[in-house]
Amino acid sequence: MSRTDSYHKMLQAAANFQSNIALILEAKSAEAARSSQWICQHLASDHFESHSDQIKKTIEIHEQLLEVIDGMTKMEVALAKNLQVLLGQSEAESDSSGGGGTEGGSGDFGDMFPFGGGSK
Repeated sequence: MSRTDSYHKMLQAAANFQSNIALILEAKSAEAARSSQWICQHLASDHFESHSDQIKKTIEIHEQLLEVIDGMTKMEVALAKNLQVLLGQSEAESDSSGGGGTEGGSGDFGDMFPFGGGSK
C-alpha cells in the first residue's frame, strides 16, 4: 500500500469518526431537550425544602452537561491535532518534492504547529 493510500485511509477513518461523533452529539442534543422539558416540569421549587437545595441540584445537572461537552471538546482537539500532523507531513512532502515551498517545508503554519519537526 502506497503512502498516499495510507493517508487516504487515515482521512477516511477520521471522517467516519467525525460522523460518529456527530451522531453522538445529535443523540445528546435530543437527550438534553428531553431532560430540559422534564427538569422544567418536575424540578419546581415545590419539590425542594429550600432554594439552596434547588440551586444545588441544578448546578449538579449543569456540571454533568459541562463534563460531556468538555470530553467531546477534548476528543475533537485531539482529532484536530492528528489531522494537522497528517496534513502537515503531506504538505512538507509536496513542498520538498515540488520545490519553492515555505522555508523548512513547514507549510503555511510556520512554527505555529511544531509537530515532530525541527522547529527553530
